[in-house]
Amino acid sequence: MGDTDRRYVLISPCRNEAEFIERTLDSVITQSERPAQWIIVDDGSTDGTADILARYAAQNDWIKVVAKSDRGHRAVGPGVIEAFYVGLAALRLEDYDFLCKLDVDLDLPPRYFEILMDRMQANPRLGSASGKPYYRGKGGAWVSEKCGDEMSVGMTKFYRISCFEDIGGFVSEVMWDGIDCHKARQRGWVVRSWDEPDLQFHHLRPMGSSEHNILTGRARHGFGQHFMGSDPLYFAATALFRMTRPPYVVGGAAMLYGYARAWWTGARQLDDPALRDFIRAYQRQALRQGKSKTIAAIEARQEPHWAVQPQTAAEN
Repeated sequence: MGDTDRRYVLISPCRNEAEFIERTLDSVITQSERPAQWIIVDDGSTDGTADILARYAAQNDWIKVVAKSDRGHRAVGPGVIEAFYVGLAALRLEDYDFLCKLDVDLDLPPRYFEILMDRMQANPRLGSASGKPYYRGKGGAWVSEKCGDEMSVGMTKFYRISCFEDIGGFVSEVMWDGIDCHKARQRGWVVRSWDEPDLQFHHLRPMGSSEHNILTGRARHGFGQHFMGSDPLYFAATALFRMTRPPYVVGGAAMLYGYARAWWTGARQLDDPALRDFIRAYQRQALRQGKSKTIAAIEARQEPHWAVQPQTAAEN
């Protein structure tokens, strides 16, 4: 099970994941350090997901399945976070040192959580961390989803409990998995992801392709960037970069469409003006001098905010 200061809990919202979920279940069961608890929220599955979960839960007493009523459709963003909080309500956070929101369409390397906890214990300021997602492209080649080193990825959002509580948890909207990283940095925490063999995991369903098609997912991402308050010039540069990744050109164009449509229709934005200003200031500085230098400068500037946060005994 691991040391008493390395108790981690997984929460996994899922719906109709019979195609992939056994791969995820097996990869967690064979971790070098298993979770103390795994709460899986079945968000109204209508395929064979519930039967698979019942079988695995019967064989592993640390896996708990929570059934949620069927809303009639898959709902990314707000729906995922709603289901996550159903799982969170089924446990006591104070019983754990770390928390991970984990998708169930992943195949994780065997030392994944061990390494993340090692790095968090080595750096008490490290609040959220992850590895990097890859998917199988044409011919079976590994293809990186190209996630920035300054973010922890949404499909394995691993948190120190004190950091998760300090930022107020997740926002129930698209881009929740970017907003949380910016909020953590604003509060003085460090956020990282690493592209290393022992932390590279197989994303069985490529990012943004879980509902209808990948273009819908990219347009939704553009909407989310507007909600987060992203600077238009920065987002345009991001969309142009995404045009160089599959699906070429149209993926980035769909992102721009989603952002422009949200702006044109006056869609609501994150109700945290200070954080929106913080995000835009970071993005504009990153355009001028690059992400690495900008992140280093922000982390140095925001460290006093972290220094006043209460630290748990396990972190001292």
